[in-house]
Amino acid sequence: MRTYHSEDHRLHFPQAELAGGQLVTPFERPSRVEYVLRRLRERGFEAPADPGPCDLDAVARVHAPDYLDFLERAWDDWVADGNAGEIIATNVPAPGMSAARRPEGIEGQVGWYAHASETAMTAGTWAAAKASAACAQAATRDVMEGARHAFALCRPPGHHATRAQFGGYCFLNNAAVAARMLRDGGAGRVAVLDVDFHHGNGTQGIFWEDGTVHLVSIHGDPLHAYPHYIGYADETGAGDGAGATTNLPLPPGTPYRDWADALDRGIGAIRDRGAEALVVSLGTDAYRDDPISFFKLDSDDFRDMGARVAALDLPAVVCFEGGYAIEAVGVNAVNFLEGLAGR
Repeated sequence: MRTYHSEDHRLHFPQAELAGGQLVTPFERPSRVEYVLRRLRERGFEAPADPGPCDLDAVARVHAPDYLDFLERAWDDWVADGNAGEIIATNVPAPGMSAARRPEGIEGQVGWYAHASETAMTAGTWAAAKASAACAQAATRDVMEGARHAFALCRPPGHHATRAQFGGYCFLNNAAVAARMLRDGGAGRVAVLDVDFHHGNGTQGIFWEDGTVHLVSIHGDPLHAYPHYIGYADETGAGDGAGATTNLPLPPGTPYRDWADALDRGIGAIRDRGAEALVVSLGTDAYRDDPISFFKLDSDDFRDMGARVAALDLPAVVCFEGGYAIEAVGVNAVNFLEGLAGR
């Protein structure tokens, strides 16, 4: 299984996020990738390959043109407006406000294109986001050319990025880009299996009315977990996508036996809809010691998780998402890959 990785991920490293009423070092930080790379070496995986440049035309298949334009110019506009710090949304449209007119100033546009204020942008964010998407694109091309599995070591992550908004540490939806590439490459039906602790709201929104891409998301119940306002079991898609979204929210303290039962239900749904290819949004924040989740999975559970997914017998692109127990993130991610590959 080949891994795709870009050192440009380091260009995105905000210095603070607001958590628990305090400014703290962001949970999503460059060292997450270093632990994964170290574990890949320790377990004898092939050395990571550079993904090459990002194909923005493929990105534009899932994101709005004005949003991509905003991401490209946001930092320059922010600095030109006299701001010295990082870009953080301070005001977003809320019920009762008009969301019909995009503001002209950069401060208003930041709020327009953000759905969460914990996610800051820096001078290197756009370059890092493109490099992350490039990893997903390279891994997808590998699978389209015959590889059984490929791993995109994406950073920043992607599954919270909607068609036209960033948040949850995400700017470009890598899994959605991969799924659309697989469809454009000839796969009749594609499944996205999101095992991150947090609901894949961006992926759900992008494919909400698309019956050819089936999202299965296993996540913390939004009554208790970010992103709070989406990801309930009765959200199943609309229009041509009716029935193509499967949400499996689980309560605080869920142990692996219950989590695995939900995974088996999700795998059954993927089989029933006849997927020909698979994208996995691999977050490891269901781990018991993750600082911003409440599931109780152990490291060995991720290997079993990978083995269960392997039983689908589908070509699979694996996109790295969340996981914030820094010293365990490499073990957990690679355990999944080993289970998937039957190692």
